Formats: sequence, C-alpha cells, structure tokens
Amino acid sequence: MTKILVADDAAFVRLWCTHMLSRQGFEVIEASDGRDAIAKFRDHRPDAVLLDVAMPELDGIGALREIRLIDPKARVAMLTGLGQRHILLEALNAGARDFVVKPFKPERVMSALNKLLDTDEATSA
Repeated sequence: MTKILVADDAAFVRLWCTHMLSRQGFEVIEASDGRDAIAKFRDHRPDAVLLDVAMPELDGIGALREIRLIDPKARVAMLTGLGQRHILLEALNAGARDFVVKPFKPERVMSALNKLLDTDEATSA
C-alpha cells in the first residue's frame, strides 16, 4: 500500500486529507509540525509527503530540507495558503516537486500526488 505523510498543524486539514486519501486506497501518516514530520518520515519512509509551509516548531521549508537530507529523492509537495505563494520558489529550490494551494480541491491534491508518484519522473529526479 502506498504511504503518504500529511504534515500540517491544522487538525482539520490532516483529517480532511486522511479521509480523502484513505478512500483512494492510500495509507496515511499524520504529523502536526515540522519536527514531527521529520521523525515520521524517518520512521515510516513514506512514498510521498504533503507538507504545510507554515507550521510551529519547524516550518515546512526547514522540514523539507531535513527530509531531503534523509532521502535526497524524497517526493514532497508543499501545502500553502494563498498569501504564502512567495515562499514557493524557496520550497521548489529546496527540492519540493509541486504545491497545492489552500483551500484544497480533491482533484488538485490527487494531481499533485500523481505527479509525485509518477515512476518516470521519480527516476529522473
């Protein structure tokens, strides 16, 4: 079963993602902040990560950098609010492969995951 790590400090976002992704057949692992995301990534080695930009303890950019140190081929998409688009270039430069703007639409989340999980792209990264 494909494992997805969803890291967001908002419980309702994690719940929404977990519900939607579970219905699509994914195993979902949740993290509530950047440090928790790094620990869960290390412990579970998910196939893809949905990582919020703004989180306590350690923000998404910092967590992304740490995750990429653990696994340089980690497949990560950033979750961002409309007012955080300026941070996305930094996230893409740090190794994020896509981003999803809140409020989420299920088809956009699935599109980002499909991009992350595409084996052809994964082997060329």
